[in-house]
Amino acid sequence: MSGHWTEFIVFVVLFIGVAVMGFMASRWKAGDTMEHLDEWGLGGRKFGGWITWFLVGGDLYTAYTFVAVPALVFGAGALGFYALPYTVVLYPLVFLPVLRLWSVSRAKGYVTPADFVRGRYDSPTLALVIAITGIVATMPYIALQLVGLESVLRTMGINGHGIVGHLPLFIAFLVLALYTYQSGLRAPALIAFVKDGLIYLVIIVAVIYLPSKLGGWSHIFDSASAKFAPKGGKAATGSILLTKNNQLQYATLALGSALALFLYPHSATGILASRGRNVIKKNMIALPAYSFLLGLLALLGYVAIAAGTKPITNNATGRADGNTVVPVLFQGQFSGWFAGIAFAAIGIGALVPAAIMSIAAANLWTRNIYKEYINRGASSKQEAKQAKWASLVVKFGAVAFIFFIDPQFSIDLQLIGGVIILQTLPAVAIALYTRWQHSKALIAGWAVGLAWGLYLLYTIPNPANGKLHFGGSALQLGKLSIFGWHPFGTSPVQIYVGVVALAANLIVVVVVTVVLRAMKARDGQDETVGADYHVDEGDPGLRRVAAD
Repeated sequence: MSGHWTEFIVFVVLFIGVAVMGFMASRWKAGDTMEHLDEWGLGGRKFGGWITWFLVGGDLYTAYTFVAVPALVFGAGALGFYALPYTVVLYPLVFLPVLRLWSVSRAKGYVTPADFVRGRYDSPTLALVIAITGIVATMPYIALQLVGLESVLRTMGINGHGIVGHLPLFIAFLVLALYTYQSGLRAPALIAFVKDGLIYLVIIVAVIYLPSKLGGWSHIFDSASAKFAPKGGKAATGSILLTKNNQLQYATLALGSALALFLYPHSATGILASRGRNVIKKNMIALPAYSFLLGLLALLGYVAIAAGTKPITNNATGRADGNTVVPVLFQGQFSGWFAGIAFAAIGIGALVPAAIMSIAAANLWTRNIYKEYINRGASSKQEAKQAKWASLVVKFGAVAFIFFIDPQFSIDLQLIGGVIILQTLPAVAIALYTRWQHSKALIAGWAVGLAWGLYLLYTIPNPANGKLHFGGSALQLGKLSIFGWHPFGTSPVQIYVGVVALAANLIVVVVVTVVLRAMKARDGQDETVGADYHVDEGDPGLRRVAAD
């Protein structure tokens, strides 16, 4: 901690400021009651254009994104830029589906994607599967926000051993848990204004100031190219250009990530909290501005190479923490007070998505597990109370990941989370347009896609850290086996596992549906009608917010 007091004081002051905002948020745009999931979990379903833009942007572009993307570019080069095409193609892909999801959810009072599945297919089992999948995929995502926050704390000198070393992190998340419990979704929505403002300020200053200090972009790219060049007969660890073996991985990882992002329950929560379809349309047009920010951020990986930045060793594991690359770069190149602002931006950037994710997971637990299987007659007040307590459990479950599991393992879990959440696409996204697929076929497809995806992930090693299994999400086509048949021979070309598992899922859904339809197997009753997918704010007879 010695020598970092200026950074730490600025960080703490800004952190305390947003904590106060979080507690005060319960009175911001408040409805008649907070004892309803519409109010606590969805902010009253009345967020306008600017609030939604900051909320969704603050949710999708997380603290881990801000440290991990440039760290990946620092370590692997061009492959780290996959986040750019992923966030560019994302919004055109989801533009129409999210409008339909908002309308049907507003018409029927759905709070979660699993609520929609329950109403669409009249299948509590399928809804349970979707809910559990969403919770499981979200938990490591929350843990990764802690990884981002810890990278900042570690850079400021808080790098102890064991649980004592994690104490500041625990305190930060205790404060987060308390103001989320009180204010619900309004807390991260309000704080997102501060978080995004700080992030924009820091990144714009960084990409203008740092290159001028380090010899310009030409020198920066030359330094990166020199780092990745083969040395002493050893293979290159990365490249500033894609290679023939990772181009398919780059494309499928970008596509798979784009398909997966709005399947995560926390992404849907931001959409369902919007006031109307026009708000969502404007946001789908405006949100790519964050992609521009992300591109600038990714370039900091190359800037760190030119600056000779070295990651800090994590005293808890004894290994270098690559996630500290950007914080160390800022610390070495900026004055103490501006480095403190940058650290606060990343730290607050962990709190916003972590709060939204925990609320989304709590909504799933409350609506699709607690009310469906434990207390069918739960009142709105009981639902809200259950969700509040569930959000606390989820947050401290995420903290447990960091306390008791190597942070690198939680990063691997996030890769698995993307593969897992993709398996809900047929039941959630496709079902917004057609109910042709049978509910039992959707369950079968989910099971096959999930099982095969996890198996393929299990077979992937990572020689860099000595892991034999779950070493990444890039599968060599030559390792792809279908009942012993290797359709791609020994090809070293890599592909994203999530896309492979989703393809298997879709094939099973189609085949099983054809069989079940031919057998005239009974399916549930759809409670939605065509008009539900087009309702908008102000329509006559629209369901009242917070109505039972």
